[in-house]
Amino acid sequence: MKQPSLARRLLAWWDVHRRDLPWRAAPGETPDPYRVWLSEILLQQTTAAAVAPYYARFLARWPRVEALAAASLDEVIETFAGLGYYARARNLHACAQEIARRGGRFPAGEAALRALPGVGAYTAAAVAAIAFGERAAAVDGNVARIMARLAALPTPWPQARAAIAAATAALVPADRPGDFAQALMDLGATVCRPRNPDCAACPLNADCAAALADEPESYPRRAAARARPVRFGAAYFAFRRDGAFLARRRPPKGLLGATLELPGPAWRTAEDGGASAAAPFAARWRRLPGEVEQVFTHFTLRLAVYVAEVDAAPDEAGALFWVAGSDADSAGFSSVMLKAIAHAKAAL
Repeated sequence: MKQPSLARRLLAWWDVHRRDLPWRAAPGETPDPYRVWLSEILLQQTTAAAVAPYYARFLARWPRVEALAAASLDEVIETFAGLGYYARARNLHACAQEIARRGGRFPAGEAALRALPGVGAYTAAAVAAIAFGERAAAVDGNVARIMARLAALPTPWPQARAAIAAATAALVPADRPGDFAQALMDLGATVCRPRNPDCAACPLNADCAAALADEPESYPRRAAARARPVRFGAAYFAFRRDGAFLARRRPPKGLLGATLELPGPAWRTAEDGGASAAAPFAARWRRLPGEVEQVFTHFTLRLAVYVAEVDAAPDEAGALFWVAGSDADSAGFSSVMLKAIAHAKAAL
């Protein structure tokens, strides 16, 4: 691959076709490191369309990193609710506090950024390139797909991670590295798509081995998929006549950490007996037909949902507290718990 020619063609394409995203600096405008970092954290494991309203809410509520650092973790998780991967919310808050301790200034180097809470290799490279103009190679799923197709890499992803990172680093130009990083992101999102890539519109098609072989969708190669195990659980929806219901907060660390949830037993596998029917307290519980299902990275969860009307929280309710029915969507429940709540409400 001819690095100078490829970079020039990609940047020329991007100057015309760049996406108008709310976190992007306009041409000629100096990027704000806080906005770049915030957007990159929110964009992990999701799409620009899904992130846009969250970014707007975060920025309206906390326009500067010091304001985000001063917020409570509960407020951050509440605003984050629905984006999934809640460890990001905790790390977002911890990183903001660290930056505030440094006087509100983000470190400029990729290595220094990598040392911040919740900042991985991709995020550090993206912020270094976009916010500080460092010649860093930011490799996300879109970029990995482009690079695997350009070279027709035979090694399955993610075993090809090191080769793809090296190939990307070799292509980053000394000038406009931030624009180059964003151009690759846009190319992967709009042209070099996972399915039905528009190779005819791609500025890199003359150098793309996969396109020249007319098999772009064959790359990146995939390792044989493993069967995803299933876990089982139960969610208990105890409601009052005014629509409020009882909830609790999950532990701060671990899967869905610090989010709100309906009470229920620990999730179990079929091998260890499936979900126990241990209710959080005595009530006239009724199991609803059907289940709620959520696919996580390493397993699929199936939740049985139980409902009961109660006048007041019983003494054995422990750490449970009331949530107004109208506040469910904004209170900080995870996606799977919002599904369980909706399932209960639909039945009632």
